[in-house]
Amino acid sequence: MGAAGYRPRFGKDIRIKPDVPVRADTPRPCGKAGCSGEGSFRVPSSRNRLDDHLWFCLQHAREHNEHWDYFNGMSEAQIEAFRVDAVTGHRPTWPLGKRTAQFRCEESLRDVHDLLGGAFGSAASRAEQRRAERPLTPPQIRALDVLDLEAGATLHQIKGRYKELVKRFHPDANGGDRGAEERLKRVIQAYGVLRASGLT
Repeated sequence: MGAAGYRPRFGKDIRIKPDVPVRADTPRPCGKAGCSGEGSFRVPSSRNRLDDHLWFCLQHAREHNEHWDYFNGMSEAQIEAFRVDAVTGHRPTWPLGKRTAQFRCEESLRDVHDLLGGAFGSAASRAEQRRAERPLTPPQIRALDVLDLEAGATLHQIKGRYKELVKRFHPDANGGDRGAEERLKRVIQAYGVLRASGLT
């Protein structure tokens, strides 16, 4: 149908705007007075407003960064406080045990492996008691004998003894002595038994 016979469907004429060529945005001018370059590089405007930026050309951005001193105007005490706060990403901290849930039941605070260095003394003593009372199988007893450890040995004692014996009986430390090599195999097997049983 030609233009002459066109009728709007809903009683209103819909006109489509003609294609207008898209204009390129005008480049941002350099923020340095008297510079005609393009401001393509952003730099912080001040220490207190790091989200506010100035836009410079490459040369003036470099000049700005060379003279930029974040700590300018701060006292030694303020700089030291900033350095200390930077360790935690300037987030608030508090002493261990503060602002945490308080548990009335000691059983909920089980530090079986004494990772907290006795912070929960009762948990450490319960762990020691459990080690003394744990039933050991004959392979576990033999494995502890190979490592020359008592039945109540802790995780750290088992790992420490294993590392010590591996260094002592390693072929490189014994000039290829076959006896030391056999002893090393027994140590590795014993440690494997203890690992498989969950004692390490």
